[in-house]
Amino acid sequence: MDHRDIIAALTAEQRASLTERSDRRGLAHLALHWGLIVLLGTLIAVKVPYWWALMLPQGILIVFLFTLLHEAVHKTPFASEWLNTLAARVSGFLLMLGADWFRYFHFAHHRYTQDPDNDPELASPKPETLWQYLAHVSGLPVWWGQARGLVANALGRGAAAYVPAKGEAKVRREAVVILALYAALAALSLWLQTTALLWAWIVPALLGQPFLRLYLLAEHGRCPFVANMLENTRTTATNRIVRWLAWNMPYHAEHHSYPAVPFHKLPEFHAIVEAHLKQTERGYARFNAKYIAALD
Repeated sequence: MDHRDIIAALTAEQRASLTERSDRRGLAHLALHWGLIVLLGTLIAVKVPYWWALMLPQGILIVFLFTLLHEAVHKTPFASEWLNTLAARVSGFLLMLGADWFRYFHFAHHRYTQDPDNDPELASPKPETLWQYLAHVSGLPVWWGQARGLVANALGRGAAAYVPAKGEAKVRREAVVILALYAALAALSLWLQTTALLWAWIVPALLGQPFLRLYLLAEHGRCPFVANMLENTRTTATNRIVRWLAWNMPYHAEHHSYPAVPFHKLPEFHAIVEAHLKQTERGYARFNAKYIAALD
């Protein structure tokens, strides 16, 4: 049985329940996630005692906005489309990722998951040596790639097969706006002679990125190149804190099998497909330990 068989077997009532979006559930989750970022950012900016110890948790909260961006481009965390758009644009801005560009990239990833010729996520090979693994987990190649991509898109030189011709102007305009806002914030910081953004946003994001890399590697790393979403994508069992932080995306095979299911309904869908999952792991530390052991 593959993911299409399971979706086809769902009743109309199950489909309606599983795909029901909710502003209330989305806003409650968003308020806590963004609220913690604002709180920690403020404490860091005013440099409370031991403020430096807050930078790592702040960074983890910031970089895991990627999972919100990922969810929001599907327009599933909220019932209201403008909330999905707002969440995607703010999250993308903080992570140097244009929401419009990422939507095209991510939808191609869903359409061609684990297809070596067409999945854009496979354009950058997964690490196969210890050095490649350490470089990947550092997050530095990711930041460099995202910065280059943003500039290339702003200059109209970032053409990719997954961006349709009608979307090129939108992607370029978005990149220009993001870079202009970054320049304005940098100029404002210099004018005010403040390093608040450096310590409350930039350095924390650099510190937090390795945790996101460790998390994301488990989604498809070492999964087979097949079309079945229950086999080419991994679901990782983890604790409530990680599931909350990642907007329930550890249920990743479930998400790929039925992308219309919003984050708060994924545990319900997991109960339906659990017995059919082909790629699972008990925790991210366990997955990465196995990954390292298999490196050349």
